[in-house]
Order: sequence, then structure tokens, then C-alpha cells
Amino acid sequence: MRLIEKVWFHGHSAKWILVPLLLPFMMLFFMLSFIRRVAYQLGLLKQIKLSVPVVIVGNIGIGGNGKTPLTLYLVEKLSKQGIKVGVVSRGYGSKAPHYPYQVCAKSSAEQAGDEPLLIFQRTGINVAIGADRIAGCRLLIEQGCELIIADDGLQHYRLARDFEFVVVDGKRLFGNGLLLPAGPLRESKSRIKSADCLVVNGESLWQEKMASSTLPILTMQLSANKVVNVKTGVSIELKTFLTQNIAKSQAVNAIAGIGDPERFFKTLKQYGFVVASAQGFIDHQPYAIDDLQQFPRDMPLLMTEKDAVKCADFAQENYWYLPVDAVFSKNTSADAITQVIDEIAALTGK
Repeated sequence: MRLIEKVWFHGHSAKWILVPLLLPFMMLFFMLSFIRRVAYQLGLLKQIKLSVPVVIVGNIGIGGNGKTPLTLYLVEKLSKQGIKVGVVSRGYGSKAPHYPYQVCAKSSAEQAGDEPLLIFQRTGINVAIGADRIAGCRLLIEQGCELIIADDGLQHYRLARDFEFVVVDGKRLFGNGLLLPAGPLRESKSRIKSADCLVVNGESLWQEKMASSTLPILTMQLSANKVVNVKTGVSIELKTFLTQNIAKSQAVNAIAGIGDPERFFKTLKQYGFVVASAQGFIDHQPYAIDDLQQFPRDMPLLMTEKDAVKCADFAQENYWYLPVDAVFSKNTSADAITQVIDEIAALTGK
């Protein structure tokens, strides 16, 4: 984990030096972002309204917090209602031959970016990437998409939206509560109030503080029931894989190049894995085979699905990934998420 992330989320002692140094830059960031947002609200900068509904799945901070699993959940539920859904993404770190770029079966993680490729491989729907999300959306509309989900586009105010999800990591929440670069936030916490739905990934006492809010608040968990071999694509039930490992008295190694690698490592332990060695990488880590040479091939190496799409070209037989799905907590009203899905579906007239 980078030092600045330790300062943001774990109160590292370096905060007494770094935060005061970064406060002037934070104020500049706040002023510029505030002026930009107000300019869109007043019409001084033009928002582009598209011919199909746009649903934003975003957050007010940086780093992974469950946006992609929520996007996958929405795609599945809306598709079942007969809606042709497309996903637009910036494609962080991508090196596509052109933009906007439509992800296809031949796309590599380098071309498409890890999360857009993951979404395409999981769902087979139309996925477009590019910094100009308007152009990406128009490409999707040309493909017949009736509703577009913007995976991480909350601050892309040029794109008019019909519904906003704000996703919050129930464990890390807002870190030290400061804006970039002194903290992890792209917008202040008050921004949440103007969203249409708040999704908290994991149980958190913070939800109790929001109980009086009129904003719909849903509690999401990430659940896994299988592991998949990165090289062969063969999947094995999680319980079976665990039983086999226990029978062999075998531990596993683990890697994670996501916003909070420790979350993945703790998840493995909660499922019953004995983790011999765990290495966290930066979010969107561009893996090469040399990065993983230290892990022995006679022991399973577990990774996230996001990591797997970048390791597929050089995968060894001991590489496995753990696909996760969004499920909604039992203490969330049984009708709450269904009601939200129906509200979004109604935007298309279906």
C-alpha cells in the first residue's frame, strides 16, 4: 500500500507532515471542482442529454468500493426485464487503438482496461470505453442500447443522468474525510444527499447515522460460490476446492491489485482458506509474469477476477480467481432493491 493511502485510510504518523503540506492543493482542488459543478448547474457549461436513460454508478472517493459488482448486478436484473443495456467506462489505463472503443472478444486487458473487459466477459453486453463518455454512449446507442450504465461517472457532469447510485465502502468509508490530495475524496460527503440511491458495501455503523435520511440506503455484500482456473476456465465449487485443499493440508498464496487488497485477503480467510503469503498491488496493476515469479507453482495462487483478466495471457495451471456477486443484506427491505430496479426500468418505458 502506498504511503499516501496509509495516511488517508489508516492514520499513518506521516499525516502530521503530509496533510498540512497538501492542504493548499486541496483547497485549490475544492475551488476548481466546486466552480465546475456550479457551472453545469447554472447552464454555463452544457450537459448533454442523450436519447436513452443514463444510470450512474459512482462514488465520491477514489479506489475500489464495489461499483463493478453493482454494475454487473444491475445489468443482470435489467436484462431480465428485456432491456438492452450497455455500459460506458473511462477504461482507466487502457491503450485502445482508438476512442471510443467497443470492447469485444478479441480485446485485451491492455486495450480495454481491466474492469470493462471483466464486464464484457461476464455479461456479453455492449461495453464502450473512452475519456469522452458522451461519444462512448453514442456508440452504444448506435448498437441499439436502450439504457446505459456509466461505471464510475459521478463527477462526469457533462453527461446528463437520470439516476445516480453512490457506492460507499462500509469498512473504509471516507478515510480522513478530506478532499484530494490531502484525503481520498473527489467531492464532499454532502454530495451523497443529491444522489438517488446509496449503496453501502458491507455492514457499517455509519448506516445508522444515515437512518433519518430520505435517501434509499441499501446494504450490499459480495458473495462467492466458486473458483475459476485462469488458464483453463474450469470452475470448481468453492466448498469442493476448499475440501480438496484441506485434504492435501495445502495452503494458498494470494494477490490483489484492487483499491483495498486486504479486503480480498480477509475474504479468503473468512471462507476458510489458509493463506501462506499475500501480496497487495496498486489498483489496476498492469501485471507481467515477472511480478508473480516468487510464488511456487505447486501451490494455488488465488486472485480477484479483475486481476485474472490481466494475467490470462501468461497464466499458469495453479492460477485461480474468485468471482464475486453482489447480494443485498437481509436487513435491507426485501422490496427495496426490486423497487429501485423497477424505477430504473420504467425510465425506458418498459
